[in-house]
Amino acid sequence: MQPYLFGEESQRLRLSQLGDSLEKLNVVDFEIFRPILMKGLCKERKSSAGRPSYDVILMFKILILERLFNLSDEQTEYQITDRVSFQRFLGLSLGARVPDAKTIWLFKDTLAQKGVIEVLFKEFNSQLESKGLITHTGTIIDATFVNAPRQRNTRDENQAIKRGEVPENWASNPHKMAQKDRDARWTKKNTETHYGYKAHVKVDMDSKIVTSYSTTSASVHDSNEFVNFLDEKDQVVYADSAYSGQEIPAHIRSEVCEKGCRNKKLSEAQKANNRRKSKVRCRIEHIFGFMTCSMRGITVRSIGLRRAEFNVGLTNLVYNLFRYSFLAKKETI
Repeated sequence: MQPYLFGEESQRLRLSQLGDSLEKLNVVDFEIFRPILMKGLCKERKSSAGRPSYDVILMFKILILERLFNLSDEQTEYQITDRVSFQRFLGLSLGARVPDAKTIWLFKDTLAQKGVIEVLFKEFNSQLESKGLITHTGTIIDATFVNAPRQRNTRDENQAIKRGEVPENWASNPHKMAQKDRDARWTKKNTETHYGYKAHVKVDMDSKIVTSYSTTSASVHDSNEFVNFLDEKDQVVYADSAYSGQEIPAHIRSEVCEKGCRNKKLSEAQKANNRRKSKVRCRIEHIFGFMTCSMRGITVRSIGLRRAEFNVGLTNLVYNLFRYSFLAKKETI
């Protein structure tokens, strides 16, 4: 069968007709991230020898694909080579040179070690705020587990890690140390056991945009990050009963659900009030639902708190990109 001249263009047109979800992100001006990426990553070239570096926006968009579809570095390299939709999103033509898995890992790890993702997150949110999309009329706070690859340690090893120590037989084995996560923790909620980290999230009530986040080990209680999220812009705060009893600044109205106890159950009026609050508070569950379903899970494949912080930051940024694409489309209808 003979290939024809406009085969690639025809294939991409058909892809749009079938519905390419990545086209939603065309409303985002990714160039706003270039100065931050260049400042955080680029080094002065000492000579013109060797292959030139990949464009920072190309590499950043690769990380967006990797997080959106919850892919490993190896899978990401393969999927970019294989999928027309990925190539179009990245601005690559058929047969173009694709970064390999090691290049993707190095770019991602450099961002993680330098804390660049938080700056990118804040820059995009400042753009959304300038467009009037973040209103600050109401704030919702909640947390969710970020599951990590489970460690098979002995009880003594786990006790040493909790004390902040390195188990005796690990220190002399650098290969083992490289594969052991000393920041992740085990915890149990109801009947579910989790290992890894916890993402604490602050959301704008009207737009469902994530305005702030933090990352801790899974064993840290949700309420520990509550007060740190509140600032002078907040007017009303919504949260579930796990946050009850937390101190709230005087200028903020509390809409935190009340919690009963064994000897003092909630009255019918309190239950009705909790249901009213929950109708607003539940909007944050839509965000976690998007991350769990559309982004194939809230997980980390890496080791250590710093890389987990990067992953949580990237997850929230990717969510905000898609949320903005929805809000921008809604405004044009």
